[in-house]
Amino acid sequence: MIDSSFLSWPFFEERHRRFAGELSLWAAEQVHGLADHHDVDASCRRIVAELGGAGWLRAAVPHAYGGLYPSFDVRTLCLARETLAYQDGLADFAFAMQGLGTGPITLFGSEELKRRYLPPVAQGRSIAAFALSEPEAGSDVAAMSTTAVPDGPDHVRIDGTKTWISNGGIADHYVVFARSGEAPGARGLSAFIVDAKTPGLTVEDRIEVIAPHPLATLRFDNCRVPLANRIGGPGEGFKVAMATLDVFRSTVGAAALGFARRALDEALRHSSSRHLFGAPLSDLQMTQAALADMATLVDTSALLVYRAAWTKDQGAARVTREAAMAKMHATEAAQSVIDKAVQVFGGLGVTKGVKVEELYREIRALRIYEGATEVQKIVIAREILKMAEAGASPVRQQAPGV
Repeated sequence: MIDSSFLSWPFFEERHRRFAGELSLWAAEQVHGLADHHDVDASCRRIVAELGGAGWLRAAVPHAYGGLYPSFDVRTLCLARETLAYQDGLADFAFAMQGLGTGPITLFGSEELKRRYLPPVAQGRSIAAFALSEPEAGSDVAAMSTTAVPDGPDHVRIDGTKTWISNGGIADHYVVFARSGEAPGARGLSAFIVDAKTPGLTVEDRIEVIAPHPLATLRFDNCRVPLANRIGGPGEGFKVAMATLDVFRSTVGAAALGFARRALDEALRHSSSRHLFGAPLSDLQMTQAALADMATLVDTSALLVYRAAWTKDQGAARVTREAAMAKMHATEAAQSVIDKAVQVFGGLGVTKGVKVEELYREIRALRIYEGATEVQKIVIAREILKMAEAGASPVRQQAPGV
């Protein structure tokens, strides 16, 4: 029942339609047998290996290092996340973290770092992670307290704590952001690749959440890292982080869109087969109203997600406003769509093992990670205020060359 009519929208090219169609067939056949929510570590390792072996992780790295395209194609990344999320949240998670955990390397890494870290990720032989958040520094990156201080001419020593780290405990490498002290606040951060087996790096705690995913708190104690593992220049960590999120924030909206599409399909299927008062549940006007609301929210989310992805792919230097809108709306809309699907299912909707109950747990975190909805509102407001001050209309902006 997957609705693929949106692929005819002008955002997409034939290569996108082909990618989405082939991945949809593969995911429908393979994902269910790979994901075991009772053993998320093994599941993620298995899914990464299979995604790599089938070639799907090539979308997460540039062509020169085993990828599909010369640089990131955000529409392809969004299609991958939407398609995988439709089938299973762990499959989406496994794909997403391969991209996010190497995005800084792709965008700012040295040639040596790219050659060392990107091909194994594309092949599914190495698991990546992105370590930005701290106990007192989530959305407020400038409040970061983890430090990276010089240790001889060729190394730095990292000390501090990172938390809510996806793939924490199973990753082969972490992109770690730390205060290197070149300037106050956000201008004094740098990014480093820290291999999982580096002495001084320990998994302090595993974090259990309502939708099981591998999450952990990491501790760095006198963790000695080669200066050659720095991504970008000294003090450029904030720029590295924001540029990476500028690419991947739209894909969070795409994952939410995949969850919402699945919830709508489940509600359509159930309401057509479930009889109430002698007729299908779908004959009731209140059910039809709910289905109409759900379908509209799905389409508005898709328009915003793929608008942001298309704009980035057209060469826009930043899509901060568009990506924030896509992430905010798609995650909030998916929460509403899934809630309505649960209501259509009635008591079954809150029964463990029923797909809409799983979706209800999966969607909640997406409204928080990579910038909570409230933070996205601040980002959007600041962007449109800047545009207004510059004399540009925030509702008439076009991508370069349009």
